[in-house]
Amino acid sequence: MVLTDVVSPDYGAGSLADVLPSALAAMGVEGWPNLLDLPRATSYVVLLVDGLGWNLLRRHDSEAPYLSSLVEDGRAITSGVPSTTATSLTSLGTGLAPGTHGVVGFTSRVPGTSRLLDALKWDSRVDPLEWQPYPTVFERAARTGVPVNVVSQRMFETSGLTRAGQRGAAYHGADLVGERISSTVAAAGEPGSLTYVYDGELDSTGHRHGCRSWAWRYQLAMVDGLAQTLRSALPRDAGLVVVADHGMVDIAMESRVDVDQEPELRRGVSLMGGEARFRHLYCESGEVSDVVARWRDRLGDLAIVVARDDAVALGWFGAVEPTVRPRLGDVIVASVGEVAVVSSERFRHEATLVGLHGSVTSEEMLVPLLLHPPRSPAI
Repeated sequence: MVLTDVVSPDYGAGSLADVLPSALAAMGVEGWPNLLDLPRATSYVVLLVDGLGWNLLRRHDSEAPYLSSLVEDGRAITSGVPSTTATSLTSLGTGLAPGTHGVVGFTSRVPGTSRLLDALKWDSRVDPLEWQPYPTVFERAARTGVPVNVVSQRMFETSGLTRAGQRGAAYHGADLVGERISSTVAAAGEPGSLTYVYDGELDSTGHRHGCRSWAWRYQLAMVDGLAQTLRSALPRDAGLVVVADHGMVDIAMESRVDVDQEPELRRGVSLMGGEARFRHLYCESGEVSDVVARWRDRLGDLAIVVARDDAVALGWFGAVEPTVRPRLGDVIVASVGEVAVVSSERFRHEATLVGLHGSVTSEEMLVPLLLHPPRSPAI
């Protein structure tokens, strides 16, 4: 599979950050732009399937007949950069690009320290409201009287990532599929409500077994059943939008570059963050140019290797605020070929994953925007 087709994020016209504002506008809530041209509905449910890339869905219509039936009237939109869960969920929940909301990767440096913030596990020393200080879409909508809800796993309710990107909504803990459906239907039963529901098993399966595996295909069929059952149970005047946070690619173990086995790649790098397909390299003073040159020489056409300012100029993160800039790597390595950059000693679990994501290829960046409009017109 050739992965060199680079996709730029479509902030403000067709990205994950535009989904919730468009849903609110389609519900008739004033002050929100309907950038995605969603149809009028009394209420909206936004189902996010972690790891369901647009290209993956298009290749597996037999496993997902319901979702595939929505493709003709749907479209591909983009995640942000990097194309990873923590960044994407924060973009969805805030309506902001990563350069503004500041969750710029799975792991990124806490400025002024030698620590990495793992955005999924968080860090008790980092206040989520300081790391991401802007009001979320949920907070802003709730202030105008819109009932807003999040349906997700119980263990995420008090996480730093939830507080950073989803605060302001009523949280409904739902670990099982049946709980997710019943909680979502109950929340959506309130007229004028906006409900976001998260399903993460497809991504977990892809990481563990790969997105070309039978396990992944079976899990996709289960997701398809969840979406169809949810749609049939929702109120007639509610709209359903299905999106994802990123796609996925399988990278063979022999196609991985292990920095712990290549001392030359570690030279001049004091800290490495990001993830296997999108690395933030934090450099020692005066080493940026040499690090760029060494990594370009090693990876060639398999990766885009750029200094921070050049990455910002490419528009990958949207406008980057001064407080966010030092969270980005001094050098950024975006894999665009069949390669992943791993650390078998420092990030042992990550090095074992089969399915990966995070970079700027269409396989990772393009996600579905699928719509099942209300079965009865909104008044």
